[in-house]
Amino acid sequence: MTEQPLIRPAIDADGAGIAHLIAAVFGEYDGCPFVIAEFPELAAPASHYERRGGRLFVAEDGGAIVGSFAISSPDDDGVFEINKVYLDRRRRGSGLALRLYETAIAEARARGCRTLKLWTDTRFLSGHRFYEKLGFARQPVVRYLADATDGWEFAYRLDLPQPA
Repeated sequence: MTEQPLIRPAIDADGAGIAHLIAAVFGEYDGCPFVIAEFPELAAPASHYERRGGRLFVAEDGGAIVGSFAISSPDDDGVFEINKVYLDRRRRGSGLALRLYETAIAEARARGCRTLKLWTDTRFLSGHRFYEKLGFARQPVVRYLADATDGWEFAYRLDLPQPA
């Protein structure tokens, strides 16, 4: 592992590496299987997020994808969704997640972002702490995922301060 992984816009060929990363993260949780068929966007992940008015970023170290972070605004209304926030377990606490976040949010701001929203599995406690440290507020709603994880998700939101 190098000191500072490269953060770059994803390309469609990164799909397999991102799938490997997500599978590893899901594997940390009981009852959270990774089923590739439930992630069709990974066939062409960069194109998927571009079509949704956003961009997917990855952190790469030695050819391996060790982090990912996507933003999109499918309604082009200044509200951006955050997706595909995954980080290799060995990289947590290194500041890499914050670097990915800052890179993605700079892109979102350049595209007119006013508000960020996301859904996160109720089991991903370290993710909740990360979002809350950044100022995100948990919303009073949960949703059920009728997928292989049989999980529930919390909603989070952050209204960004606007330049004067």
